[in-house]
Amino acid sequence: MTTNKPLKVLHVVGAMNRAGTETMLMNVFRQIDRDQVQFDFISYSQEEAHYDQEIGQLGGKVIRLTKTQSVKQIMDVIKQYGPYDVVHSHTLFHCGIANLAAKLAGVKVRIAHAHTTLDKSDNLARKLYIKTMRTIIITNSTHLLACSNHAGSYLFGEKVLHKNPYSFFPNLINYSLFLEDHSLAVKRFKKAEGLESSLVIGHIGRFIEPKNHRFLLEILKSLLRKHSNVKLLLVGDGDLRKQIEEEARAKGLWQHIKFVGIRDDVHTMLHSMDVFVFPSIYEGLGLVLLEAQASQVPCIVSEAIQPEADLNMNLVSRLSLTDHPDLWADKILELGTNKENQKVNVTEAFEASGYALPVGISKLMNLYQT
Repeated sequence: MTTNKPLKVLHVVGAMNRAGTETMLMNVFRQIDRDQVQFDFISYSQEEAHYDQEIGQLGGKVIRLTKTQSVKQIMDVIKQYGPYDVVHSHTLFHCGIANLAAKLAGVKVRIAHAHTTLDKSDNLARKLYIKTMRTIIITNSTHLLACSNHAGSYLFGEKVLHKNPYSFFPNLINYSLFLEDHSLAVKRFKKAEGLESSLVIGHIGRFIEPKNHRFLLEILKSLLRKHSNVKLLLVGDGDLRKQIEEEARAKGLWQHIKFVGIRDDVHTMLHSMDVFVFPSIYEGLGLVLLEAQASQVPCIVSEAIQPEADLNMNLVSRLSLTDHPDLWADKILELGTNKENQKVNVTEAFEASGYALPVGISKLMNLYQT
């Protein structure tokens, strides 16, 4: 690699909206030496995504495609915008399509990256599709990465986890941003939203089925029977937002919920919460949970959250989705009303776990240059 010819990496994503995988990629993109490494992105969304403008400002391209199963389209992109040294795919089983195209186009480093988990389907067609795509992924990828072993097992199969091409690659955040003093911003936000005297429970995530917003409404109902001044802070947007808003009105919960949409000041949102609640039905890891721990906010999570996401700072409590909402409410009250400003060593925890950004970038650059 020389300064005259930067390493060119093509990331394959669904759309660069604010979500865990996409935020991690932007954390990396902002920190790398962009004179030495160039990131471009294939997107399958025809609408402008949250990070698209910033990608352009950082020197990257967003290349929009329409046919998700088209090997030819990806090969054409590599030919037109490349040559690329690396194709790094983040699109679940579609990684097979992307990395097959990359192999046929002569790309030397082809990475399939597992970011999520799903329940195994009993549908025969789905099982056949998964088996076929796993074979294509493994045959055409030079590296297999996963944010948790459960995510790796789902995408690549259990046997692959013990073989050389596979490795655990932790999600990366710039945790130092969450250690700064955000008290003035928090004070302004709480005053503007009428949260100053409330017990604030919060959630950050897209309004999609796996994030389980409906269960959050049930938890809030239980909480309000036990504590009169509770507010649920919901950060994010998505297809189900309107539906959740309607359900909140129908259940008489509207005045107790703040829907604030997508925010750039996630650190302010987290520091405004007394408890972070994360009742996902399934999750690859949950990058926002790392951010919550960096903010030293007590967290209550479902059994779907991978153990790798707990940084052992005594901030994460785990409950089952089969537990009654009253049990979740009791745990929230226990943590939220007895919240102590405990001084845990966040830096030490992140460095020890491998989630620190410089360590992860170094590992990624080593992979790209193999």
